[in-house]
Amino acid sequence: MIALTAALIVALIGISAGTIVERESGRTDPGFVVIDEVVGQWVTLAFAPVDPGHALVGFVLFRFFDIVKPWPVREMERFPGGSGIMLDDVAAGIYGLLVMLFLRIWW
Repeated sequence: MIALTAALIVALIGISAGTIVERESGRTDPGFVVIDEVVGQWVTLAFAPVDPGHALVGFVLFRFFDIVKPWPVREMERFPGGSGIMLDDVAAGIYGLLVMLFLRIWW
């Protein structure tokens, strides 16, 4: 629960900061903004045990969903400013979290 609370707080800060960076740089979803990746990873690992195996699986799952962008992840990118920067990674993180929870039942 602490991880999700931290992710929410950082996501709100990231949305605001991402909007400013996008406006000032003149670029949509600038690649040097990585706080969205951090939040997405935190969401994926929110309920995982703290060990290297779970960390690796969570990392791979988050990156998979972040790259493939299944529905509605890709649609989240269309939100304006920092919301679009942040929400697609949060959605990818939720997919990763759901798979992690499913695997935890069987792992």
